[in-house]
Amino acid sequence: MLSFSVIIAARNEADTVPQLLQDLAAQTLPAAQFEVLIADDHSTDATAALVSAAASKSKFPLRLIALPAGATGKKAALQAALQAARAPWLVCTDADCRLGPGWLAAYAALLQRHPQANFVSSPVLLTGPDTLFARLMGLEFAGLVGVGGACLARQQPTMCNGANLAYRRTAFEAVGGFADNAHLASGDDEFLLHKIHVAFPGTAHFLADAAAVVRTAAPPTLRALLRQRVRWASKWRHYQSPASRRLAVLVLGANVALAAGVGAGLRWPELWPWVLAAWALKLGADAWFLAPVLRFLGRHKWLGGLLPLQLLYAPYALAVGAAGWRGGYQWKGRAVK
Repeated sequence: MLSFSVIIAARNEADTVPQLLQDLAAQTLPAAQFEVLIADDHSTDATAALVSAAASKSKFPLRLIALPAGATGKKAALQAALQAARAPWLVCTDADCRLGPGWLAAYAALLQRHPQANFVSSPVLLTGPDTLFARLMGLEFAGLVGVGGACLARQQPTMCNGANLAYRRTAFEAVGGFADNAHLASGDDEFLLHKIHVAFPGTAHFLADAAAVVRTAAPPTLRALLRQRVRWASKWRHYQSPASRRLAVLVLGANVALAAGVGAGLRWPELWPWVLAAWALKLGADAWFLAPVLRFLGRHKWLGGLLPLQLLYAPYALAVGAAGWRGGYQWKGRAVK
């Protein structure tokens, strides 16, 4: 009867775990069909105590998994939760996320339509104050979600987000899980997607269902945003997927070329018609692609931020890419190499 094991890595999430547990208690999928395992990654706040207290009165099976001394990081936490999990499907989200009541039911519906599936990537929406900074972050993030979904639709998977995905336990074990990238702090999501696609072609899907959208708060400051993006970028040089490498080169190359075009126009004014045409083509293509993604997410007004985002994107992408390549960043109070 048990269909899903929801596994969550948590470190110092005492402020957010209660809301996540409320959302899980409100799921329309019957409580008998899922369990929740929260792996505490040596939190220094009340995270573990809150989960333990909630487990004693939870209407669904809820367990706290404590990491042993010496085991740290998200992959170690997920692995510990996975080893204790009992269901054939593992559903992942983060401790600071919010879920709609139909979240797990949407996964169940997709698996009924695709019984041979081995991996499911699902949408994530950034939330926060209605400021220009938050809109630009949300717009960029929506683009990542849209690209990831479109690439999966073409069966050329590139990216996904560990805040909202699921995989079959037997597929995880068949590809060796996190064993070949356990030394990397990031990549618990995309490396696994790429490996499962290679081992089981055609069995990775994108869950384009509004009920499946997970909401997570946007980084509150520019510094926090850069730290998050550098953490994500730190895995790029370890990609084995040709599609992911081509996409990274295409995105960076296109945005740097636009910025270089402006410089060329300032030096040689006769080039401005060509430069402006290139900008119009890029902005038009982005608007065409992003409009349905933003409608799906209920954030169509974010499209107005496309031009300022484009103006900022080249230096932002170069800085994040260089920092990610160099490695080393702060995460959850830890220095990560």
